[in-house]
Amino acid sequence: MKEIMSGNEAIARGAFEAGVKVASAYPGTPSTEILENIAHYPGINSSWAPNEKVALEVAIGASFGGARAIACMKHVGVNVAADPLFTLSYTGVGGGLVLIAADDPEMHSSQNEQDSRNYAKFAKIPMLEPADSQECKDFTRIAFELSESFDTPVMIRSCTRISHGKSIVSHADPVSGLPDPKLVKNPPKLVMLPGNARVRHPIVEERITRLSAHGDNWEINRIENRSTGIGVICTGVTYHYVREALPEVSTLKLGMVYPLPKKKIREFAASVKRLFIIEELDPFIEEQVRAMGLSASGKDIISLCGELSPGRIRKAFARAGLISEIQLDAAPPEKLVQRPPNMCPGCPHRGVFYLLNKADAYVTGDIGCYTLGFMPPLNAMDTCVCMGASISTASGIVRSLKPEEQRRVVAVIGDSTFLHTGVNSLMEMAYNQSPATVLILDNRITAMTGRQENPASGFTLSGIAAPEVNIPDLCRALGIKNLRIVDPYDLEATRSALSEEMARPEPSVIITNRPCCLIKDDCRFSKGKILAVNQEACTGCKACLRIGCPAIEWHPASEGKKGKTSIDPDLCTGCTVCQQLCKFEAIK
Repeated sequence: MKEIMSGNEAIARGAFEAGVKVASAYPGTPSTEILENIAHYPGINSSWAPNEKVALEVAIGASFGGARAIACMKHVGVNVAADPLFTLSYTGVGGGLVLIAADDPEMHSSQNEQDSRNYAKFAKIPMLEPADSQECKDFTRIAFELSESFDTPVMIRSCTRISHGKSIVSHADPVSGLPDPKLVKNPPKLVMLPGNARVRHPIVEERITRLSAHGDNWEINRIENRSTGIGVICTGVTYHYVREALPEVSTLKLGMVYPLPKKKIREFAASVKRLFIIEELDPFIEEQVRAMGLSASGKDIISLCGELSPGRIRKAFARAGLISEIQLDAAPPEKLVQRPPNMCPGCPHRGVFYLLNKADAYVTGDIGCYTLGFMPPLNAMDTCVCMGASISTASGIVRSLKPEEQRRVVAVIGDSTFLHTGVNSLMEMAYNQSPATVLILDNRITAMTGRQENPASGFTLSGIAAPEVNIPDLCRALGIKNLRIVDPYDLEATRSALSEEMARPEPSVIITNRPCCLIKDDCRFSKGKILAVNQEACTGCKACLRIGCPAIEWHPASEGKKGKTSIDPDLCTGCTVCQQLCKFEAIK
């Protein structure tokens, strides 16, 4: 059977065909759909974890129990999971274990462009990099065989174009005859006390040497001879870019990007006059090839930043005088209306950021839909570093300020992000009595990545009812004495709570309790009565525009008439935030 699948869907299929028993992840673009698709396959225990470290540790436990297991995350999630990952390299595995790391070149939905290949080298574990959906499925399947053959975790690196691009995938039957999971005690291998770890380290180094030799004869690393003039080493999606942009050059397509197949690389280098390495982001392969004593070019003509494309590669080679620039009769670019990212109509976060701006708060932000509070016209976010950092950043900032300045500092964090890594940060703030205010925007879901469940939502990935983390009780257990719960649609109540809590000379928490407006089955959210602007009463003061709601439209003055607003009834949710801002009662 053949099917058109995205890379993420194909990875899920590969996990199923490989006989995976346990899958765990934390949602993050571009990796989210992997676990969502794995959950549809029978026989796999699939679950969202509170964060990526926990997800990997769940997979490690399943592996130690003899089952094949997979953990999935985006590139910045690997940072969170790095602690167990590095030690897992020493312990090795029981059942095969695969870690999917989905990179995001060009930062379509991320705060940085880090290159996950560096983690494979740093942790001394093999990494595979598929070039299309078929390879996503195939590489996932063979990664488990590689894991068990070499007693190692295996990383697979995807990227946004591979994760979300679609191509034809041939299905295969799931593997059979895998041993049943069972507990086998082996403390010298799995208990990483210094004495045991010292024994394991040489094994790790010897394993990398064997893997490199294995790669020399492995079909996923293949030489394609065309011209003897230029040879290009490439991996993943860049292989297809090279084939399109430079169809005449010879290529060495690497399926395993670490460790490198050094013998094969030397063979390829000897077959061409000039050697190039084309790779997205870091000169990961280039530096290693040069360290082998080979002459190679790469980042001297290819950018370190952003995504590559056939056009960018061809232009780079043309600028270097290696090929002639092809002038195409391109159609003139369309003049598209600018459409910056925005919170949804009825988003419970919108009024909160409007009030933070009015209060002249210094807002330490976090990762979620609410990061859009940075955008105009709200303009109410001053820092954003990583998941959970808002609270600890606020805690650090206030320690350097005078009391009158301390009270301007407000940390903003969502419910899922709070459970991800914000809990420890709030514990630190309470423990050290940092006088800042924390706003937990509880919209009952992991909204930014597509409304996935979390430990406070009341449901598992499978939709089964689950215990809900009581966030107010959790905050009190951490040592927070001053805690308020407010309805963010009630601007006056929210403004009053902010004013009072920001004035406190000690830690305080405000929790907003409106669910995401896109959760259709939450009993606490029902679409209100649609609002409309009374054109006779509207003065064109633009007060309602200051919240940046997409449902509110501005109609400029024309033919002697004043400019006025209107509300799109198809977008309005009836949240009433704009109505509360209109001093002329023009919104009904």
